[in-house]
Amino acid sequence: MANTKEIQSRIKSVKSTQKVTKAMEMVAASKMRKAIEAVLKTRTYANLSWGTVLNLSNAVNNNGQLHPLLAKKEKIEKVGIVLISSNRGLCGGYNMNVINKAHKSIQKHHRGEKGMEKKAEFILLGKKGAGINSYFNYNIVAEFPKLDAVNEVKEVIPVAKMVIEDYLSGKYDKVMVVFTDFISVSKQKPRVKQLLPVDIEVEKEELGIVGGDTRIGVDKSLVEEKQDKYLTGTELDNYKYDYIFEPSAEEVLDEMIPRLIEIQLYQALLESNASEHSARMQAMHKANDAAKDLVDELTLYFNKTRQASITAEIAEISAGANALQ
Repeated sequence: MANTKEIQSRIKSVKSTQKVTKAMEMVAASKMRKAIEAVLKTRTYANLSWGTVLNLSNAVNNNGQLHPLLAKKEKIEKVGIVLISSNRGLCGGYNMNVINKAHKSIQKHHRGEKGMEKKAEFILLGKKGAGINSYFNYNIVAEFPKLDAVNEVKEVIPVAKMVIEDYLSGKYDKVMVVFTDFISVSKQKPRVKQLLPVDIEVEKEELGIVGGDTRIGVDKSLVEEKQDKYLTGTELDNYKYDYIFEPSAEEVLDEMIPRLIEIQLYQALLESNASEHSARMQAMHKANDAAKDLVDELTLYFNKTRQASITAEIAEISAGANALQ
């Protein structure tokens, strides 16, 4: 049985850890509030901009024109994936969940093919995304710095520029982004979204943000009215907009599609930041509760040990007194 000094030392150590986890929980809560505010401010714009370009691309296709960023490749040989993770740990399963989502998506779309790890190359936003290489042996071609507080679209422009240039040059046949979607403080969901080519027929899971969106801060009536029309060709045939392009459709899309990619990456980064801070706050809250429970257990154990020690001393004194008599 441990002596009282050892137990006191353990209680002191756990209380010190509890102070750290409590402070980290408060910091994460503060960052989370700011991150959620940023997400809600831009989410509607990101949704509507995506829907607008989908309608534009459908109109251009109907006119028999095909922009390079809309053209599908006949065979998918190489996929570029932007993976958004955190720079630090202590956020529960946040990073592992998004890494596993990326791996499962590749397996799903290249099932039964050998050398799947060679079909995908990763561009990282966040240091913890490097786990995709150590766990699954995927190639990492670039790593961009990720800030805890993202304030402007220009912070993702280098990433957007790189993936657009690589797609147009033929290095990648498809470009995806894997991020964690902020649904609520207690729920975050990893998502995979196709960035390039911009495709109105891509499956619902890939679009993520447009179809069946139940996240907070989303205009539910707009989603219910529009979601099927974005995703099914039958509905699109009965629901079309007429556009007049000046000076030409190609020049308009040359300007709009890169801006769309930037906005989608920016929104994915905001969603991931809000999810990260929420996950860290929850993890630290649970750690704080666990530390409190451990202190209570150790305190009870300390009192029992101390009482046993006192009882033993009294018994020894009584035995000594009886012996003298």
